[in-house]
Amino acid sequence: MSASETPANVATISSPDMFMQIMQQDLDRVTLLNFWAPWAQPCEQMNKAVVDFASRYPQVLFMNIEAEEQPDVAESFDVEAVPTVVLLRGHTLLGKISGANVPAVLDALAAHANAGAVRADGLSQSNAPPQAAPSSYQAAGGVRTAAGPEDALLHELPAGVDVDHESPQDTERRCHELMNRSKVMLFMKGHPNMPRCGFSQKTVALLREQNIDFDHYDILSDENVRQTLKKINEWPTFPQIIVNGELIGGLDIVKEQIATGEFAELLQ
Repeated sequence: MSASETPANVATISSPDMFMQIMQQDLDRVTLLNFWAPWAQPCEQMNKAVVDFASRYPQVLFMNIEAEEQPDVAESFDVEAVPTVVLLRGHTLLGKISGANVPAVLDALAAHANAGAVRADGLSQSNAPPQAAPSSYQAAGGVRTAAGPEDALLHELPAGVDVDHESPQDTERRCHELMNRSKVMLFMKGHPNMPRCGFSQKTVALLREQNIDFDHYDILSDENVRQTLKKINEWPTFPQIIVNGELIGGLDIVKEQIATGEFAELLQ
């Protein structure tokens, strides 16, 4: 397909920085992320459908993301198979569809494309409260990417915690304890001296550059905490930056708040 045939609301993501810059432009907008791979035949159907959807929903931004070329972005959304479609409003997860389930994607778009704007961070222009994301859609037909689930390099579980038998209530209680462990708490992939994704690496570098003291927790070492934090904070990706026990956001939000001086005010 030539560039002239591609709708104006379809973007091809070529770097994590490009992804963050586009996401920051309008955090009230509904965005569809289409994770794909050139070798996976089911992706052909979804890629064609995205072009059709973009014409039907000009108010929605569509991003085509080649999963293995942009591993940091894919890992942020726990993409383990292609095609995978993620539907967002700002940073609020609206739905996740694994596999070439075009009807499910169309249903999700129809449900959310014209709904009122909701944002999960404290910068909202709306008075409406953040909404919890619904359960992810699941569909057959997805093809696993080359990178499987990561094994943690550093295990951070406190003594006495049995994650296999931990109740959801105990996990939630532990998450709140972790969120309040330090004035600035970074939930990241890996360790500050050995980050395991580009966004985590950039967040650590930014905090250190600003001489901000912070504690950290490796969510790759603790799947219970990883999944529960997404629900508690209504934030689908990592890293997550917590100040005084409250979610501030991810890398893009913190960069913006540092630039405006708002982050420094939070630390006072």
